[in-house]
Amino acid sequence: MPAERYDIDTVHSGIHFTVRHMVIAKVRGKFNRWSGSVLFDKDDPTLSSVDVKIEAASIDTGIEDRDNHLRSPDFFDAAGHPELTFRSKRVERIDDENLRVVGDLTIRGTTREVALATELNGATADPWGAQRVGFSARAAVNRHDFGLKWNSLLETGGAVVGDQVKIELEVEAVKKAA
Repeated sequence: MPAERYDIDTVHSGIHFTVRHMVIAKVRGKFNRWSGSVLFDKDDPTLSSVDVKIEAASIDTGIEDRDNHLRSPDFFDAAGHPELTFRSKRVERIDDENLRVVGDLTIRGTTREVALATELNGATADPWGAQRVGFSARAAVNRHDFGLKWNSLLETGGAVVGDQVKIELEVEAVKKAA
């Protein structure tokens, strides 16, 4: 059976990130507006693919001033680069429940290959008869690789914003009706 299209249910899914702040703490955030689809082959997940678009302006850390700074040219430049995208290039099977999804992540017009350690959480029918599939994924990227270079040094050493950004995804997708 060929891969089937599943649309990501963004109400029951999330794109979250964590980055160090002032060396000693972590700031957590998410993106509130995004969309995507998965072409999923349940018999051979290596034949699957993912395509996601994220609205840069929807970044949300819970602090309006910080979010506005993140939307500015110092970071995401949401006005000049309104979308972040991820398009898979290949899916590798690690074992029955774990995959490695390798694809191109584009932020601020810069594209880098990123590997997502992905767990297949299973598939089920929902109460309304639709088929659903779930995934968890994580990766770490260096924000400088995408042109997000703003920082300020601390008197005690270190920087206000850490270089490494940890990304965590929870994805629930619904099979596209024929």
